Order: sequence, then C-alpha cells, then structure tokens
Amino acid sequence: MEETFSDIGNHGSNATAQAFLEPWLGKAILLVDLDAFFAAVEQLDHPAWRGKPLIVGGDADRRGVVATASYEARKFGIRSAMPSSTAAALCPEAIWTHGNYRRYQEMSQKVMDILYQESPFIQQVSIDEAFLDISPTAHNTEHPVLVAARIHRGIEKLGITASIGLSTSKTVAKIASEMDKPRGLTVVYPGRERDFLFPLPIRHLSGIGPVAQHELFRHNIETIGDLANADPLFIERIMGKNGRTMHLRANGGDDSPVVSEEEAKSVSHELSFAKDLTKTEEVEAAIAAIASKVGRRLRHKGLRGQSLSLKLRYDDRSLRSVQCRLPESSDDELAFTPLLLEMLGELWKPGVPIRLLGVSMSGFGKDEPGQERLFDIPSKDSEGTRKPLIEDAEKRSGLLRATDTVRDRFGESALQFGHELKTKDRI
Repeated sequence: MEETFSDIGNHGSNATAQAFLEPWLGKAILLVDLDAFFAAVEQLDHPAWRGKPLIVGGDADRRGVVATASYEARKFGIRSAMPSSTAAALCPEAIWTHGNYRRYQEMSQKVMDILYQESPFIQQVSIDEAFLDISPTAHNTEHPVLVAARIHRGIEKLGITASIGLSTSKTVAKIASEMDKPRGLTVVYPGRERDFLFPLPIRHLSGIGPVAQHELFRHNIETIGDLANADPLFIERIMGKNGRTMHLRANGGDDSPVVSEEEAKSVSHELSFAKDLTKTEEVEAAIAAIASKVGRRLRHKGLRGQSLSLKLRYDDRSLRSVQCRLPESSDDELAFTPLLLEMLGELWKPGVPIRLLGVSMSGFGKDEPGQERLFDIPSKDSEGTRKPLIEDAEKRSGLLRATDTVRDRFGESALQFGHELKTKDRI
C-alpha cells in the first residue's frame, strides 16, 4: 500500500537509485511536517535539553497552555493545547520554556528555502507545514522519491527533523505524513491511493471533525473505505454539500492544486455546532469568534481583503450566504465583525436553528482611491449600523498585534476574548 524510506539516495548515484524505483506517472505532491518543531528548535539551541522531556508553553500557575512538547514529553501523555497545569502534573520533571517565536520563524524560513530550491510550487500551510508540487515534467525527470529524500536530508542538516508524505494529491500526502513520525518519509505511489486510505479511521481524512465523525458513525461509517464505498448521494444528504468532497477524497480523488499565498483567492473559517444555535447572543458570539480566526489568518499571510462574506447552514441543511464590499481593504476583525453582525439580519431571525457558521474574506487587490476608512463607518445610532468594537484604529491595531504575539508563542487557547469563550463549549 505505502512504502517508507529513510536513507534512500545516501548510497550510490541518483541514476542508480532511480533505476531501482518504480516509475512515477502523474502528479507528485509532498507534505512536509516539521517534527515537534518549537521543541526541536529549543533542543537544537540548548544541547543540555536534548533527550529530555521539554515543554514549550505558558506557566502552569498562570493558566497557560502547551504550545509544543518534545517526543520525550509526549511519552507522558502531554500534547499541544493541553493546560500547562495538567502537563506539569503528568511530567513534573519536564523542562519548561516560553519559547522564541522569532527564532522559530527564522528556522521555518530556512526550511522553506530548501523547498524553494526544489520547486516554485509551494503552499505554506503554517510555520511548520507546507505542500510542494514536485511532479515530473519533460524538463525535470528526476524521480519524486529522490527529491523528497533530498529534502528530508536537507532539513536534518539544519539540526531538526521532518515527517514527509508523498503521493498524487494533497489529501493523501497529508495523511501519509502522519504515518511514520518522527523522521518518516512515507510514499503512496500512483494507483495505490485507495489501498492506502481504505483501512484508516475516518478521522484521518481532512475536514472530518468530531461532529462529522459522530454523524458518520451513526450510519456505520467508521473507516475511509466505508465512506468511499457508500452511495455519494447518501453522503451528501447526511453531510450536506461537504459530503461530495468527503466522498471524493475518500476515494483518493482530491485534485486541488498547490496554491501559493500570492495566488490565494480567499481566507475563511467555519464552525459546525454539536447543538444548534438559536439565541442572538450565542450566534453573535460565534460570528465574532470565527471572525477572529479569519483576521488572524489574514495578518499571518500579510493579506487585506475587501469582500466580506457570511455563510449559514440551518438545521434542515439548507445553506444561505450574504456578501458585502468593504470601503477599504482590511485584516482587522475588530472593525469588520460589526458588519458581519449587520449582515446576519439578512439571513436569520432569532429562534431559527443554526448548524454551521462561516466567515470569509476575499478581494485582495489594491484599494480603490478616495474611499472612506472602514473605522469611519457611521454608528448604528446615526445610520443604522454598528460601531467597531474599538473605534480608535491605532488602539485596535495595538491590541491585535499583542494578541497575535501571545497566540503565536503559546497557542490559540493562551488568550481568548469573551465571545470565544462563549463559543468554545458549543463546537
């Protein structure tokens, strides 16, 4: 089904190695996932910490959370996003550090430079994860496995390790990267995607969270093979529009391209709820929490958009959306959240059950000249619209920079607004 490689290419010439490899026909997509990245960098910079349980995160006595744990610490059951107090109880002898995000960014860029040397078609998903299209062409006939092995060795020369998945699609490459951690290189050859995917639990498939998994379990669909072999119309009926994509991916049919940040068409986030939302307060809190995720991703990517969208799925699985154009490009959720709450009135009335909410931003072109600034939109008192959550743009910007810094260092749960806390228990 799949093959694992570790030292391929270390012995003999590339031509010799290529002669013994099965020919590769079609697309070749790999996913590079840096192993326990923050902890690995800390152990690289602090030799005395190597081989010991290490936790990067917030203080246990200040309601901190674990950002990353070394593999030595993971043996004690410690994982990312765990409360620091719990981690301290599981492993009292662990070494703790608050981390150095600037240093992590520096190492991440060195890894991305290695990937750029192999292909210009790179999609960085996060600071420690990226897709790369290394499909053979008429001008570049080198076997993808050799390219992947060279990347593997290049990253190790930096003093850290990566787990790499290689296959014909992003979906299969991502799952393959999780099969042999740490320091794994797992290859799923063209034509073997279904054999690889079918025995795996459905939780391995991207886009299937706890809510979707529970719904599929109710219909005796527990493995990716069960999902792939089910009637696609039935899956779409119980899972909505996303069911079609789930079924396609379960059959190894994901053909989504590797898209660089410059080519990004939209930045979005959505949440499904274990229990339908019906009250104004909880719906507005959820929208604010989702908008916060979108704003943070926009700033991480260095993007500012002008086209804002709100999407709702009701309890009968019907879907509606509304879109508006902002006066000026924005990456500031404290400013565009009030607009989303205004847009909500076009789609929903209190008491109507909501199963899913989504927010997206697109339109990343240049601003049109002579337009009002977003934070100067009239208040609800004068023109029927809501005021920004913080009216002073400079104060908003400072608050968002501060929260981004905290979350970058200690994880998404390290600092949360009230609307995020209200929404946390609903998903």
